[in-house]
Amino acid sequence: MDLAHAVLLPIDLQRAFDAPPWPRRWNAALDENGLRLLRGWRQSGRPVIHVRHDSAEPRSTLRPGEPGHAFRPGFEPRPGEPLVAKSVNAAFIGTDLDLRLRRLGAETVVAFGVSTDMCVSTTVRVGANLGYRMILVEDACDCFDLPDGRGGFIAAEAVHRAHVATLAFEFAEVTTVDALLAASGRLSGTEAQ
Repeated sequence: MDLAHAVLLPIDLQRAFDAPPWPRRWNAALDENGLRLLRGWRQSGRPVIHVRHDSAEPRSTLRPGEPGHAFRPGFEPRPGEPLVAKSVNAAFIGTDLDLRLRRLGAETVVAFGVSTDMCVSTTVRVGANLGYRMILVEDACDCFDLPDGRGGFIAAEAVHRAHVATLAFEFAEVTTVDALLAASGRLSGTEAQ
């Protein structure tokens, strides 16, 4: 796994997703895995660009000023780590993310966060279309039960699995936190824990 010119992109790791009106999530290890990834990546000295959803919808729990807009504990940007605020699904649309990545000389973008099928997937697809090598850290992603339009739901686990498969087929390399940290540690000459 080539991480020499890679940037980590945590996407929408915000508090709103733990409460209604959001449906059931499946990945109880989201925070643990995501924080372990973020910690290890920082130890490797590679850049991080945080993405936050700033909803323009008046009733959204992700609207600035709402408690759910805040980052999940531990996912707040540190000094020197830029933040990209978006109001649509793709972090590249209406933001300066592409410009920031190009100024860093990034060739690879490592993405994780919420939700697999919406903002993570859309960002990965757009990034691939812009020419970046996209890596999805699938066990540091989460999504929700999805209404099926017929009065029922598609289980979040099935939604996640289908979207990961689609992204792996054409848009991204899919990996796990452990595999990525092992590759990151080898490149930096340290053991990323």
